[in-house]
Amino acid sequence: MTRHEQQDRELLFSRKYDRGEHAKKYYFKHQRGLRRRLTNHREQAMARKALVLAGNPRVILDLPCGAGRFWRTLAGDPARELYAADNSRNMLEAAVRFHDPELVKRFSCFRTSAFGIGLPDEAVDNIFCMRLLHHIVAEEDRVAILREFYRVTRESVCLSMWVDGNLQARRRKRLERRREKRRYRNRILIPAARAESEYREAGFRIIGHIDLLPLVSMWRLYVLKKD
Repeated sequence: MTRHEQQDRELLFSRKYDRGEHAKKYYFKHQRGLRRRLTNHREQAMARKALVLAGNPRVILDLPCGAGRFWRTLAGDPARELYAADNSRNMLEAAVRFHDPELVKRFSCFRTSAFGIGLPDEAVDNIFCMRLLHHIVAEEDRVAILREFYRVTRESVCLSMWVDGNLQARRRKRLERRREKRRYRNRILIPAARAESEYREAGFRIIGHIDLLPLVSMWRLYVLKKD
């Protein structure tokens, strides 16, 4: 992918994360309110389980890392080599500013795009990708990101997605029907079968998944292995 093509693929939803105030709010929002704290607690548990399914990888890239919400979980194994990257400079700055310096030192941080990751082939054992692909509306863009993940990881990917077959998905579909005349969408719910087909198209096999709340929540965390 040329630099021009990569720039064309930078998506509208990502622009809000380049606002410093939004990055600060993003860091704190998962700590506010009982529902968000419980969801965050469950997502951290999902992440730990996914990393076990992935074989406890030793070299991990957190992309997009956002404000570093999963850094403590990823750093739970002191032997890990950790990288953190995001397309937003402000999100990276928020992660570094608000976390304990001893934790921050565990991570090598850099700015990059998921469409063109600034690392060589097979640079890490695992790519940990939370809350990105449900923003990627075009199938060709999702597959492009997945193929870039395939290039950069040696072994596995842990990634989250909104999937169907649950209560929240039924509600979301009704909402999207009311919004169907809108030209721009920054989140998408797709059938699980379609998402899984895209993973296979990019060269991965599915070794497991964890649902946030089975039959209730749209959030699913997949664990993929390179074929």
